[in-house]
Amino acid sequence: MFDAMTSSTSSTPSTSTAALAGTFTLPGSDITLNRMGYGAMQLAGPHVWGPPKDMDAAVAVLREAVALGIDHIDTSDYYGPHVTNQIIRRALHPYPQELTIVTKVGNRRADDASWPAALSAPELISAVHDNLRNLGVEALDVVNLRMQDDQRQSDASVAEPLAVLVDLKRRGSIRHIGMSNVSARQVMEARSITDIVCVQNHYNLAHREDDALIDDLAQHGIAFTPFFPLGGFTPLQSSALANAAAALQTTPMQVALAWLLQRSPNILLIPGTSSVAHLRDNLAAAALRIPQETLAELNAIAANVTR
Repeated sequence: MFDAMTSSTSSTPSTSTAALAGTFTLPGSDITLNRMGYGAMQLAGPHVWGPPKDMDAAVAVLREAVALGIDHIDTSDYYGPHVTNQIIRRALHPYPQELTIVTKVGNRRADDASWPAALSAPELISAVHDNLRNLGVEALDVVNLRMQDDQRQSDASVAEPLAVLVDLKRRGSIRHIGMSNVSARQVMEARSITDIVCVQNHYNLAHREDDALIDDLAQHGIAFTPFFPLGGFTPLQSSALANAAAALQTTPMQVALAWLLQRSPNILLIPGTSSVAHLRDNLAAAALRIPQETLAELNAIAANVTR
């Protein structure tokens, strides 16, 4: 549920800005995170393929993120492939003790840059080892098992691929396990098999199919991390969003991020960018408080979206 909060004009981020969004502790762990994180997908080249045009700029974004208080980064070794993790290692290794890196497995990249499923045991084991190698770590903090769209829609069993990650966790290659692109039924099945610390699904101001799931996860102390928090490849556009931004003297994208932070205390954000300036804009959302009447107007956006 939303909390009533007073409005506040966003300001230029300081070194403590990421902490202004509050913190969340992953269940069954000693990992307490600032709720405002960073998604590293855009650090790779166009279409998340190959190296970036400006490697120094990519490194600068990561270093600025950590300097501004971001303490969790979302990534995958199939971004690039391999490129994004190698940039993270170049920019931040040896990693700060407080930094948590969350990665995901379940896809691979084909020669045509497509994203085929990679959920067999050999593919999952190889993906975990690729992440370990390219990040330069002995164990991965959190690994999300990403299911495919058709599997989510059909509530396909997650037991077989999840068992592979459970075994890798037992062997010490993985510390914690999460799920990605999954239905509520799949989350329930996963939780019956092993401890799940987070769920990462498509969710934003206009795409709210997971409202009930978010509330259920909050009751169990499990984090929910929306991907495409700003609309993904189709940025959010709404007159209500634009009007709210104008009233709060900020940007529509900052309002969209602030709305997510106020939606539920278990939501962690990972907006991505390859620009330091855009990174700082995103972080300003951590200081923004949306008043209750404006929240009501924003909540109505989803009712006008055809799902």
